[in-house]
Amino acid sequence: MIGERLFNLRKDRGMTQKELAEALFINYRTYSGYERNEIEASDDVKIQIAKFFNVSLDYLLGLIDEPRPIKSGNEYIRLPRPLSDAARKELEQFINYLFSKEKSK
Repeated sequence: MIGERLFNLRKDRGMTQKELAEALFINYRTYSGYERNEIEASDDVKIQIAKFFNVSLDYLLGLIDEPRPIKSGNEYIRLPRPLSDAARKELEQFINYLFSKEKSK
């Protein structure tokens, strides 16, 4: 499951395996093994990958299907997968605007 998630996240970012491996400072062949489910990444590497793609470990491990929870206080908003990084950032800014508007009441 993790290999498929890694593949989809990488493709959504428009990156090659080599580019992603370099960005994560890991060997290209090792990363390729993660995507093919031939090698299991250490917990530290899984955390690094989750942070890189801004997804939860639960998503990466296949426990949930929503890839990008945005944390807002103690609540989460689950966003649809096709939402671009730019759209997510705009949504996060709008949420912050709403919070500031509520505070000023």
